[in-house]
Amino acid sequence: MFQTKRSFSMLLLMAFFGIAGFYWLNLGHADNPPSASIPKEMTSYREVVKKVLPAVVSVRATVANRVPARGERLMPDLRQFDLPDIMRERLEDLFERQPDEGMVRPMPFGSGVIIDPNGIVVTNHHVVAGASSVQISLLDGRIFYSKEIASDPKVDLAIIKLEVKEKLPALMFGNSDAMEIGDRVLAVGAPFGLEGSVTHGIISGKGRRAGMILYEDFLQTDAAINPGNSGGPLVNLAGEVVGISTAIRTTTGMAQGVGLVIPSNLVKDVAQQLSSKGRVVRGYLGIRFGELPPDVAEQMGLSMGKGAVVGQVYPNTPASKAGLQEGDVITAINGQALSDANAVQRTVLATPIGQSLELTVLREGKSLTINVKIEEQPMEYGLRDLPPTMGRRVPNQGQGMEEAIRIDRLGLEVTELTTEWRERLGYAKETKGVLITQVDRGSLAAQAGIRRGHVIVTLDQKPVQSPQALLKVADQASLKKGVVLQIRSPQGTDYVMLREQE
Repeated sequence: MFQTKRSFSMLLLMAFFGIAGFYWLNLGHADNPPSASIPKEMTSYREVVKKVLPAVVSVRATVANRVPARGERLMPDLRQFDLPDIMRERLEDLFERQPDEGMVRPMPFGSGVIIDPNGIVVTNHHVVAGASSVQISLLDGRIFYSKEIASDPKVDLAIIKLEVKEKLPALMFGNSDAMEIGDRVLAVGAPFGLEGSVTHGIISGKGRRAGMILYEDFLQTDAAINPGNSGGPLVNLAGEVVGISTAIRTTTGMAQGVGLVIPSNLVKDVAQQLSSKGRVVRGYLGIRFGELPPDVAEQMGLSMGKGAVVGQVYPNTPASKAGLQEGDVITAINGQALSDANAVQRTVLATPIGQSLELTVLREGKSLTINVKIEEQPMEYGLRDLPPTMGRRVPNQGQGMEEAIRIDRLGLEVTELTTEWRERLGYAKETKGVLITQVDRGSLAAQAGIRRGHVIVTLDQKPVQSPQALLKVADQASLKKGVVLQIRSPQGTDYVMLREQE
């Protein structure tokens, strides 16, 4: 009997502590949710590749009636490169002259993707630029020839129309805006002429600019992209085209994990216009813009990446007519804060011609609203050099220049920006500020990239009226906190931060 009572008591104690332990584990630690499940690794991309490869093509463009000069080599000497024999032979074949077409210079080969089963191929403009005809090769061995080429060099895209008797395999566009850094992707094309090659990687960055073409809003990927991949698709794991490979950042000429890709949302719009009209009609502002550096944005009281600096305003454009000025910082469009600087470009491209945009800009510390009416962009805009902003170098002190004033704290010398110097250096007559005549090596100004011949327009968003005024303000400024200079340079207007290191 005693043993039974003791056993029963033990059971009660165990039950009590068991229940208490349950509540301690599940309620007492409610602040620590269970770890998120790790998605199962994809063991193979074979199903995606099977879907994609039939629609990816190789593009070989030629220019006829091109007679080489005496001693000119139409094919590079591939023996100087350490290439496997099979690769060298393939490249030599791609550069080989075609016997029945007279003197023909093969253009750089590339890749493309069929986006319409009725025979529409998308590739890069630089793959077919100047071509009189193109040869399109499918992975199944079919070959098509076409002279129907329409291209848009401003975004480095082109379409090729094929005459087909039956439907071709084609891929659909995905939503490039939905792609996020870390998403897995596949790059497909013909690197070094090796058709049907597939590499894998992730989206490494978005909104990249490289200064190569007029409209840039690249996706960045670490999927290997090499010569010959140009024009080929970057696809998501659903087999949808999320971009067109266009360039690589490299010091060797080969892939180094920095591939640049034109986003599919832009490709889709351009391809539709080229297919239906043979050209692209778009609106424009007529400015050069850039990202606002994070430290400068913070000093101005703006969130990082939320402002676009107007570097240049080109004459007789919608921006100049509306009164937009160099140095303005665009912070919002139609009341919507910018997500990044490239949002300016995306919004303008999506705005119908004739419609107005309300720009919120920061100018000399004050917020202004400017309405700009979008006009149709001239065809030649951006295809030739835009007006230069600066001519000669600044001469040394004493060569026809006003006496310079030293500003030791910034490590530079400045003088008055006279009408004569505006004309001699190529600055617009309305340019205001002071002219920099000397920058000390290793100074704060030199470290920020400031050079002789640049003009200081504002300091901490206040206009610089004279060298003496700049000296007075600079002497009172806190370099530990940092000062922001608006600088007029050969490339336009930018903001830089001068700050002493702690």
